[in-house]
Amino acid sequence: MVVERRRAVNVCLSGRELVNIAIGIEKNGAAFYESLTDSTRHSAAKDTYRHLADMERGHVTTFQRMLPSAEEHVFPETYTEEYDLYLKGLIDSSVFTDERVAKEAAQKAGSDFEAIRIAVTAEKESILFYSEMRELVCRADREVLNRVIEEERSHLRYLSELRRNLGPK
Repeated sequence: MVVERRRAVNVCLSGRELVNIAIGIEKNGAAFYESLTDSTRHSAAKDTYRHLADMERGHVTTFQRMLPSAEEHVFPETYTEEYDLYLKGLIDSSVFTDERVAKEAAQKAGSDFEAIRIAVTAEKESILFYSEMRELVCRADREVLNRVIEEERSHLRYLSELRRNLGPK
């Protein structure tokens, strides 16, 4: 008996769509950190948020460079409709669905501690999404994505250090 693998082409995300989602994630992160830079009174927090916004903008450029190879990428046979739905679930549950939401979250944060909590959650979500995406991009882009993941992890370290430097709640 031959089992046919089904792949709903109209449901699955393309490589280009995945990279565009990553660009959106980074733009939203930059907008969030820019808003925090404008709203905080702590100079250390302002410096950290500004640095993180700059890094997120750098990631936008990195992902934009990946677009040409993403257009040509063909997903492996193991990429199923269920996996596609999983990726879409990760995207739909993200902290920042667009730049407006990111800016609002920054403005609604009642303190730098709350802002850091939101930022840590967003960074973890980015790492998870990019870790999953790593298996779906062409080999040449995997190393680039690995570097972005490491930089996202460094954002967690910056945020942890900032939390410690701000002292007790």
